[in-house]
Amino acid sequence: MRTESLLRLTLAWTILAAPPALSQHAELPRHLVGARHIVLPQARVFDIEQRRPGIRIERVEANVSIDERVATTHLEIHLLNRSPRLEEGVLLLPVPQGAVVGAFGFDGGSAESTAKILPAAEARRIYDSIVAEIRDPALLEFAGYNLVRSSVFPVPAQGKQCIRLDYEQILSAGDGSRVDYLLPRGESFAQGAPWRIQVRIQSQHEIAGIYSPTHELRTRSDRNGAVEVSVAPQSRNDPGPFRLSYLHGGDGEDEGIVASVFTYPDPSSGGGYFLLIAGLDHSLSVQALQREITLVLDCSGSMTGDALRQAKTAALRVIADLDPGERFNIVAYSNQAERFAPEALAASANNRARARRYLEQLLPHGGTNIHDALVEAMLPRPERGLLPIVLFLTDGRPTVGRTAETTIRELATKGNRHGRRIYTFGVGADVNVPLLDRIAESSRGAATFSAPGADLEQALDEAFRRLQGPVLVDLRLDTPSAGPRRRNAAPVADLMPARLPDLYQGDQLILLGRYLGNEAFDVDIAGDHGGDEHLFCLRIDPRGATTRNAFVPRLWAARRIAALEDEIRHAGADREHTEIATLLDRSPYKELVAEIVGLSTEFGILSEYTAFLATEGTDLADREQLLEESATLLAGRAMAERSGPAALAQSFNLRTEKKRTKLNYRNQYLDDELRKVDPGGVRQVADRAFFRRSGRWVESKLLELPRLPKARRVLSIGTPEHSALAHRLAKEGRQGLLSLPGDTLLDIEGELVLVKNQ
Repeated sequence: MRTESLLRLTLAWTILAAPPALSQHAELPRHLVGARHIVLPQARVFDIEQRRPGIRIERVEANVSIDERVATTHLEIHLLNRSPRLEEGVLLLPVPQGAVVGAFGFDGGSAESTAKILPAAEARRIYDSIVAEIRDPALLEFAGYNLVRSSVFPVPAQGKQCIRLDYEQILSAGDGSRVDYLLPRGESFAQGAPWRIQVRIQSQHEIAGIYSPTHELRTRSDRNGAVEVSVAPQSRNDPGPFRLSYLHGGDGEDEGIVASVFTYPDPSSGGGYFLLIAGLDHSLSVQALQREITLVLDCSGSMTGDALRQAKTAALRVIADLDPGERFNIVAYSNQAERFAPEALAASANNRARARRYLEQLLPHGGTNIHDALVEAMLPRPERGLLPIVLFLTDGRPTVGRTAETTIRELATKGNRHGRRIYTFGVGADVNVPLLDRIAESSRGAATFSAPGADLEQALDEAFRRLQGPVLVDLRLDTPSAGPRRRNAAPVADLMPARLPDLYQGDQLILLGRYLGNEAFDVDIAGDHGGDEHLFCLRIDPRGATTRNAFVPRLWAARRIAALEDEIRHAGADREHTEIATLLDRSPYKELVAEIVGLSTEFGILSEYTAFLATEGTDLADREQLLEESATLLAGRAMAERSGPAALAQSFNLRTEKKRTKLNYRNQYLDDELRKVDPGGVRQVADRAFFRRSGRWVESKLLELPRLPKARRVLSIGTPEHSALAHRLAKEGRQGLLSLPGDTLLDIEGELVLVKNQ
């Protein structure tokens, strides 16, 4: 730790935090801030005079440097003035507690340009005054944060301005080896300016895992050992604060695994939710297991033209990329299936040449015998000490031999006696999508689908490169200690995923689940590395649970809903549509539908099977009608669609949600034509869900009541009561509940409150 930096930060904060004398009289916001435009980069530009056109935010660039636990955030706010006159603005920037302002400036700025952090009391006065004047609730999302206020700056007529500001902070440490960084931003969908965020992490410890529940990340290591993180382009317009956590390795006592946990309390269930993140430190990640690869190629008549040629080329590239000591085999199938060699061969130059000659003579003909191809791939005993992997390619549904979906599915589970990981590749739209999904998932593999005419060679090559360096396999989570009062009760329930995946180099494990009770308990993560078991123990203590971790139950619910929907999808195997129509009337599927609808309503997480919940006329209190409508969609789509574009879209949606690690604020999914759909009409804010009904936002649990009661209190924006509630909720990280535009009906500790934000 840089001691001198900590001393400097502490001293600077002590000086800046000294409260100035506050005026006892109400002041207009323009007098308070000194300009017509209030630039709040985390939300938008507020025009006090409400004239158009004016200043808008083009983009924000955030460059963050983290050295151990000292973070320096450099912001560049790019503004555009659409007005024909020079405009003046002032910067208001919410920052985390303990932040200290460094450099500040703007294009053409004078030597007197200043920015300082306002103490909480003065920051609150500014928030309240602006909200009361312009009656816009967006600022309320930042109640409770400290506030940086800048001097007035000009923006040239129909010109641009760039504001630059640095602030430093000491980052909080989560449990164990986790360090957390937060960049405040608004959750409003109206925020249109992209944020380009880059973070550079420098630590004397190895970085074992990097995670964001809010944005998709890209990571790489530089020559100096630092890790560079950037928000992916498709995530730059995502709303909400930017959260980043990273794990650093320890001193060699953790058996190669580094882990940490986030917890969220749920008093109604007598427990809560947890998110566990685990990564591999250097002691294991450099010792990758070796592999035995079996390539299974579809040579049926439909593989004419480029399809089979690309598959052969990709197979040769896979074989060429094997390391010394690794082995391979080939299974070619059409009406029948045959193995290239009785057992896997060493990846020698001679055997590679033999494989090339074998592949060259393969020609497309006949039907598609998927069952026998799996038998041939799984039958031989793999070489001891190697991880057996199958790359299974097909462009069609099973047409020869045993074709029943349930039979082939059972073969992939009960017949996989040697624990091969099966990675399936579906080419085109004529494959049985749920079948390939289940074959892969049941073996800790993964399914990949490519569109007709896509570059199959590239798809196979990319998939194989993701399988470089398996490190820990056969992972499991145990709870050996549940505390003296719960000797016979499992403290963990509904773990997502229920079956842990293998870990490859660069992977990290993210598990979500529910914990029961309020006593601390231990979880063990165990995995196999070349025959040696590695064990890591982590304590989960519910006393550290906080509502500020609202992303945890939301992510758990997304995975849980998708897992339930997928179970119903697989129940459609080998059944006629007439039978499917009545299947969901019977247990256990009726109970699955009920849980899907219940979780979707509670958390505001919608899919193609529940998007109707957000429709204005849907009565969330009519449970039977909701279950019937959802069951109809699940039967007619998830169960009935086995191939084609609709099946591919459903597969993509379900696989995405079952592995979800970041929030999906807009509930986006792909429709039957593979287009993104935003159902609208629902918002996820803090740890609550709101549905749009009769022109106002209503908390979901209120809509489930037989009759919506009248509000006991009505709070208008800008009043002292409204402000008091905002700052009260800010102590729990829930101030965003008051930020929705228009009227909002919500429950505050059992009291029904109507908030009028207009």
